[in-house]
Amino acid sequence: MKKKHLLGFTLCLLTMTCFSQTKTVKLDYYFNHEFKKDKAGQFTTERFHYLWEDQAESGYSKFGDVFKKEGFEIKALEVAPTEENLKGTSVYLIVDPDNLKETPTPNYIEKEHIKAIKKWVKDGGVLVVMMNDSGNCEFDHAKELTAAFGITLNRDKKSLVIKDNYEMAAFYIPQGDPIFKTAKKVYLKEVTSLSLTKTAKPIIVHQTEKYTVAAAAKVGKGTVVVVGDPWFYNEYLNGRLGKDKGWDNDKAAADFAKWLNTISK
Repeated sequence: MKKKHLLGFTLCLLTMTCFSQTKTVKLDYYFNHEFKKDKAGQFTTERFHYLWEDQAESGYSKFGDVFKKEGFEIKALEVAPTEENLKGTSVYLIVDPDNLKETPTPNYIEKEHIKAIKKWVKDGGVLVVMMNDSGNCEFDHAKELTAAFGITLNRDKKSLVIKDNYEMAAFYIPQGDPIFKTAKKVYLKEVTSLSLTKTAKPIIVHQTEKYTVAAAAKVGKGTVVVVGDPWFYNEYLNGRLGKDKGWDNDKAAADFAKWLNTISK
């Protein structure tokens, strides 16, 4: 092969390799479109809660860093999901869909959104839905999305914490867990539990009360993961919990991102 052709072939291979190694996680900013309130209880124009760029305790900036360390490119999806804007997305992350308490005009998960997401998942996408407890999340529409994959949101409130007694919200990961390989003790506060059918399987179960707080379902070529808590926001990764109390939320986030990398395309 001539040198000129060899160089071109090498550059082509390098380009293909780099492209194949880049995965994108898109964080929903459409169903979660929350605004802060002023002292009078009126909505302001300041957005917050589970955003990549939010570096306060309410943000996902640290979780974004975990994904980037794992090799993902992080993006936000400001509009409703469609087959077109989900193309090229490895992981689509929906967190804490809004109710009227959180935004004056919530964007609800409708049938057309579920249809587009289902098609994308069956084609190999990984959907991650991270909910919240009843009262702090929109359930009436979100439950239709998760139910389509055999995961029912029970719309309850479990793992309550009184004051700063964090141990009340401890979940212990069993030895040899296939996902959380380094995390042993994690914190999930005021969660909704899940009921499972179809191909859905539990991935985190409370050690004594035996309810499921996280589950995954294989759907076509893709995977759906549902967690009953926003979980990995800055406050509990491991900021407020402290780094010397045995909490492994930071390790769990790294384990989770690594696992998503292995199951996504």
